Amino acid sequence: MNEDTICAICTAPGMGAIAVIRVSGPEAFSISDKIFKAAAATKSISNAEDHTVLLGNIHQDERIIDEVVATIFRNPHSYTGEDTVEFSCHGSVYIQQKIIQLLIKNGCRMAEPGEYSRRAFTNGKMDLSQAEAVADLIASTSASNHKLAMQQMRGGFSRELDKLRNDLLHFVTMIELELDFSEEEVEFANRKDLNELAEKLETHLHKLTDSFRLGNALKNGIPVAIVGETNAGKSTLLNKLLNEDRAIVSAISGTTRDVIEDTVNINGLTFRFIDTAGLRQSTQDEIEKLGIERTYQKIEQAHIVLWVIDSTMVSEHIEWMAGKIIPRTKDKSLIILFNKSDKISKEEQLVLDDLFKIYSKNRIHLSAKKGENLDILRGKLLEIAGLPDLERQDIVVTNLRHYEALTLAHEAILRVQQGLRDNQSSEFLSQDIRECLHHLGQITGVITSDEVLQNIFKNFCIGK
Repeated sequence: MNEDTICAICTAPGMGAIAVIRVSGPEAFSISDKIFKAAAATKSISNAEDHTVLLGNIHQDERIIDEVVATIFRNPHSYTGEDTVEFSCHGSVYIQQKIIQLLIKNGCRMAEPGEYSRRAFTNGKMDLSQAEAVADLIASTSASNHKLAMQQMRGGFSRELDKLRNDLLHFVTMIELELDFSEEEVEFANRKDLNELAEKLETHLHKLTDSFRLGNALKNGIPVAIVGETNAGKSTLLNKLLNEDRAIVSAISGTTRDVIEDTVNINGLTFRFIDTAGLRQSTQDEIEKLGIERTYQKIEQAHIVLWVIDSTMVSEHIEWMAGKIIPRTKDKSLIILFNKSDKISKEEQLVLDDLFKIYSKNRIHLSAKKGENLDILRGKLLEIAGLPDLERQDIVVTNLRHYEALTLAHEAILRVQQGLRDNQSSEFLSQDIRECLHHLGQITGVITSDEVLQNIFKNFCIGK
């Protein structure tokens, strides 16, 4: 039970048209009444009905600080599940700070980062994965991030986990009942049914853990490495995609020595473009060598690789270049970009298409300098990214903590399957099922610790 009454500014720092200050806790109404006078003399926050709004003034003794609107939420019908008041005041920084000072003087304390969401979790208003989705929703910068956070906050992921846990709980109960009657050798849990359930759970957990690669990319930006020989036009392409001069463009070979990264939102999906040092067979420049080594690292990390080729100068090093790029793109999508295509004929473009078809089916002729066919490239990136149909309730894991817990749960269910094949005793099966339940419970907060909670909520903003 939270005995403190807390307050915080819930809107973004700084000055704006209005600001919202939230007060939550057992004394939220009585403390608020000490600094608030309703315009209607017979009204007060303490005697107001749930979900009502009062117009009035914040005052310090006889001095009026501001005219505000107070919104009243009676427990348990509030975000935190506690009595809550939200003051909407004018956005002056002075007014905001003055109201906070008055609330603290009359018995509130400042809320810690994420304390409102933590109280919502503690009071059963949401589970832990939903609380984490609140932070993701606030931080969302694209339509895809917003959809994923909204789906998780509305309990889509939690419902999926609840189904898995309920099935497991039934069987572990039956197995542990067997242990109580071990001397009679009674079998309560049908091994065939348990094997079918374990197989179903393994498939489901494998699917969820696999989705993290896409989910992490959607959350942080799908990594796209731009690679190719020196002077192929990689930096020009990056600048055009970003619509700003982010990378230095020069006719001098090897201008890009290090990795340059930036993000672009394309139709609600965030892509993280990575401009890399140009590849060439030999260089005496130690810094350029380091840059080339980083290029190979970024190819490994990318989901999509753009191989930029100068259409006017397809060098004799192409086979060497392909040998360096192709083996590193086996589990990725490779798009070959024939740059400076405005400088060659249609017949020459067809020859290039035919020459490079063995490397990738995705080939685009463009002019980065003139911006020609960049829309085709953007369309291809969206097609390859393959945003899941979130309207169809596909579950995509975006949180590293969830991924780690799911991985451990998956390993536990694999041990259950092996134990069933080896005819292990009920005791060992029960232990592995319990471990799987433990890891699934950690995600939603059924099983958790103060240390885990502190670690999660410390990254929230104050006021949420």
